[in-house]
Amino acid sequence: MVTLESLEQWLLAPSETEQLEFKEAKQQYDTTKLLRYCVALANEGGGYLVLGVTNKPPRTIVGTQAFPSPTSLNSVKALIVEKLRFRVEVTELQHPNGRVLVFEIPTRPVGQAFTFDGAYLMRAGEDLVPMTPDMLKRIFAEDHQDWFSQPARSDASSDNVIALLDTQTYFELLDIPYPTSRDAVLERLQSQDLIKQTSQGWIITNLAAILLAKKLDAFSSNLARKAPRVVIYEGINKLQTRDDKTGNRGYAVGFEGLVDFVHSAAPKNRFIEEVMREEVKMFPKQALRELIANALVHQDFLATGASVMIEMYSDRIEISNPGIPPIQVERFIDEYRSRNEQLADLMRRFGICEEKGSGIDKVVSAAEIFQLPAPDFRVGETRTTSVLFAHQDFSDMGKSDRIRACYQHCCLKYVSNQRMSNQSLRERFGFDESKNVLVSQVIGVTKEAGLIKADDSASSSTRYARYLPFWA
Repeated sequence: MVTLESLEQWLLAPSETEQLEFKEAKQQYDTTKLLRYCVALANEGGGYLVLGVTNKPPRTIVGTQAFPSPTSLNSVKALIVEKLRFRVEVTELQHPNGRVLVFEIPTRPVGQAFTFDGAYLMRAGEDLVPMTPDMLKRIFAEDHQDWFSQPARSDASSDNVIALLDTQTYFELLDIPYPTSRDAVLERLQSQDLIKQTSQGWIITNLAAILLAKKLDAFSSNLARKAPRVVIYEGINKLQTRDDKTGNRGYAVGFEGLVDFVHSAAPKNRFIEEVMREEVKMFPKQALRELIANALVHQDFLATGASVMIEMYSDRIEISNPGIPPIQVERFIDEYRSRNEQLADLMRRFGICEEKGSGIDKVVSAAEIFQLPAPDFRVGETRTTSVLFAHQDFSDMGKSDRIRACYQHCCLKYVSNQRMSNQSLRERFGFDESKNVLVSQVIGVTKEAGLIKADDSASSSTRYARYLPFWA
């Protein structure tokens, strides 16, 4: 969020950087220039165009009358979307010395460069110029490179590496004694391809930064945007927000704190508390841990302006990540395929992720133990979402909820080398034998949906029948 404090810090910058551009614009600012600067800044990794500030040090706030009304600001934001096909946020700051407008410009997509009137623009001093062929070539080749091996910081000194990365936590997570010398620390990180030595210094890779950064925004705004965001709402919709927090630490060093925060914010599970006679949170910590880890590991890191979202409502929690899974959601319990194997491997070695393919089993099992509806896994156009629901009585569950519970229970039994039966499904729902017929009906509609099938090697009697997932 851009604040007056942010502005004061920017004024102290020795020169305009790749992320900052100042313009006086006392009376007005040409919209064509605005569009061109938006393109140039986006091509250079995103940043801020600040109107109402002198562009040469010592910078002073002179105020701007450009786009003076909310209507004109909304119009120019709409024009940017129409002409450039990306969205720019605008913040209006009321400083004692005058009004300041800050345009927050996102970075371009990986492997793409933006154009205006057919020109790929970049800044050169006070001018906007076409991008050089070499720069364009590097940009167009980006999406053919491994994101994790790309540099988050180049030409870093040994002190920079130690200052930027939480090396202490790295060794603690691996249960390895911390080396007695700085050189030994750097050697270990280098052996794991987290940092690379060059003649100019150290390269800190994206993999090292995304896992071990003390502060992601100390590297770049692009990395900072990949920090998980937690939003807690008062009811069952987004109308009233109780809390909204975005992380800033690397995934490995901030993971336990993130899970603890989400779990502590969950409502109580009154149903289970009556049985266990102790306070129990609605969403099992183990399930939250697995789903948050999955979202972090399986996200599409090439998706720009998108991050892992954890949204908690009074009746559910939704954990989503950018990207479409490489396998069908129906196979989450028994199959495993990650688009980010380097990240997944390190997260497993840190003890954050489970062994391949076992995480979702634990989520489904926890939902059954806590008598929750079956988790739901949804795939949209650009995101994958996992949903954990608060406790519901069976009578309040819809047909799709019952089918999903039956299918997941059948899968869980199968991967445990067991078979689902009427009895095991009754136990899953907390029913006694008087509910045999009701449970048989659930099994019947799940078979009709094509999600389970009878185990031909077992008894054909309804009472003693055994069932398999459709893919077994």
